[in-house]
Amino acid sequence: MDAGPYTFVAADALTMKVREGGRVVKVAALVATGVNADGYREILGLRLHTAEDGAGWLAFFRDLVARGLSGVKLVTSDAHCGLVDAVGATLPGTSWQRCRTHFAANLMSHTPKHAWGAVKALLHSVYDQPDADAVHAQFDRIVADLAVKLPDVADYLDAARADILAFTGFPKGIWRQIWSNNPNERLNREIRRRTDVVGIFPDRASAIRLIGAVLAEQHDEWAESRRYIGLEILTKSRLTIIEGETGQNTENDQTITAISA
Repeated sequence: MDAGPYTFVAADALTMKVREGGRVVKVAALVATGVNADGYREILGLRLHTAEDGAGWLAFFRDLVARGLSGVKLVTSDAHCGLVDAVGATLPGTSWQRCRTHFAANLMSHTPKHAWGAVKALLHSVYDQPDADAVHAQFDRIVADLAVKLPDVADYLDAARADILAFTGFPKGIWRQIWSNNPNERLNREIRRRTDVVGIFPDRASAIRLIGAVLAEQHDEWAESRRYIGLEILTKSRLTIIEGETGQNTENDQTITAISA
């Protein structure tokens, strides 16, 4: 990992089945990707951990930092258990963007079924605004409207404001690249396609080898493709001052593979 700073990082987890101690157990494959100083995406690392929990994410990010992860302005992910705390502990001053796609699904679980269509449309309207001020103004209008009709939904939405609107602190030209984990979905689908063939891995090492091979292939493909983020807008993003920014940039498993060491 030598092409930093990595202004934007995305993290995700997939569950795999492996045989251990004569039984089949689930383990979490933690994966991180990033946008390097030249605007290209990279695979930053992979870690298999006993559970998708705070200890796993903390160990993962500590390893990434030890291998050179720095200059991170934003981490985009789902609301994985312990991930936000791990980011705060290892990357002080870094903001977190909660994946808008996953959040929409979470919001529906707090919304009466008859109102799903209307609430989805309202949430989508937030992301259709032309600039950051308009995004926040529309968000305020939606929360106020829902407070009358669906107060529980309004409270849940308002509590997530900072997490789902973190993207507005960066230039509008890259909002689509940073406001969700959707850009990583192709990668996740390929990992699933390859691992589903195996079904149950005989051990963790075999899972690491196969998943690592998929990630290595994707890493090479990204290196040869067009820039993910242009240099000019990437430079502007690095100069962005996040509100509240003050810093610079018991593990159960030690199986780690560095894709871009």
